[in-house]
Amino acid sequence: MANYIHVPEGAPTVPKLDVTVDEKDYRTGALKLIKELRPNWKPSEVKMKSFTDGITNKLIGCYMGGVMEEVVLVRIYGHKTELFVDRENEVKSFRVLQAHRCAPQLYCTFNNGLCYEFLQGTALEPEHIRSPGIFRLIAPQLAKYHAIHAHNGWVPQSDLWFKMGKYFSLVPTHFKDPAQNLRLSREVPSTLSLQEEMLWLKQSLSGLGSPVVLCHNDLLCKNIIYGQTGGNVKFIDYEYAGYNYQAYDIGNHFNEFAGLSDVDYSLYPERALQLEWLKIYLEAFKEHKGQPRHVSDTEVEVLYVQVNRFALASHFFWGLWALIQAQYSTIDFDFLGYAVLRFNQYFKMKPEVMALNFPE
Repeated sequence: MANYIHVPEGAPTVPKLDVTVDEKDYRTGALKLIKELRPNWKPSEVKMKSFTDGITNKLIGCYMGGVMEEVVLVRIYGHKTELFVDRENEVKSFRVLQAHRCAPQLYCTFNNGLCYEFLQGTALEPEHIRSPGIFRLIAPQLAKYHAIHAHNGWVPQSDLWFKMGKYFSLVPTHFKDPAQNLRLSREVPSTLSLQEEMLWLKQSLSGLGSPVVLCHNDLLCKNIIYGQTGGNVKFIDYEYAGYNYQAYDIGNHFNEFAGLSDVDYSLYPERALQLEWLKIYLEAFKEHKGQPRHVSDTEVEVLYVQVNRFALASHFFWGLWALIQAQYSTIDFDFLGYAVLRFNQYFKMKPEVMALNFPE
């Protein structure tokens, strides 16, 4: 599916450095990268800070002096993440977004990661993304992403079902740890049940008429950086970026209102907030597409139904992802528990969203 992402001509090339960085003892490898990227920095004076928010990769900030002004981020890919993340596609997405001023500068790739510019600002929390002052910035920024043409004349197709099928094939059927194994058999739906749901999702959602656009696909709070000085938001981390249904990207973001470390689905945005968010989004999307900004109530209602139904696919997708991570990841996070949360919410939400009706 990577060939659907077309990097525009004239976009700066990204050097690939033959360096491997050890995730446990990262300083030596990181310094080799800094020597190439910042040759004027004295290795003995380079400071490093490990960021612990991410649950896919390890992220290290390298800088000089007392304050983190100019920072080179070194991201080391998580163990076995190449099984479910298309790294070539990620770099292409990064370059496309950079060309459209939607992403920080990508400095280089290396054998097991990449280096890029650090965006100054605040990584958001669930309480921020539901505040009107912030979500009125997030909605048009996502519309800007969705309006980007990066398919070189192809009719873009969503790779959601392809990815979901791939994830499903990687889901573990048992764990070495007996306690985990017991939880898997007791709390996670059976393989047959998951397969049936996946088929049902494809049949139910593919025909909803949601446009296929360039999506971020992982718009959780920590991937949104609020720049207080400019009063703007930027999105980071494009591992899962690609062509997908517009409504999926928005529904996925709405699911993230619940948070990550202490998940609370009562925080899922209520109808009034969603309708305001979606109207702002559609006005910006139309403007980026060169269309009149006017948005009818019917257009907002249609998107509302599409988004809430595609939120189901988001729960299912990340449920599968978490099961794979529970098998392979070296990051200290209860991935199995997270999978259980996502599947439970999927089954709880399913009758509610399928009862929603499109406007006459």
